[in-house]
Amino acid sequence: MGLIGELLLLPAAPVRGTMWVLQKVVDEAERQYYDPSAIQSELARLAERLDAGEIDEAEFDRREDELLERLQIMQERRRQP
Repeated sequence: MGLIGELLLLPAAPVRGTMWVLQKVVDEAERQYYDPSAIQSELARLAERLDAGEIDEAEFDRREDELLERLQIMQERRRQP
């Protein structure tokens, strides 16, 4: 973009900067949310809670399905260019 375009967009610079920061925060949150090692750790903790009697089988199944879905989404995202 040329000098004139940059000058015209200058008043929007704070908004563009804020949007850039927000996008970086969202990207990092998604990276952590879909991190395979974090998901595996959560699955292990979930199994420990079931064994300790802190949760019942239905709660375990529901949360396990959620974690496995996250893992599947992460694997699909890795396959995309």
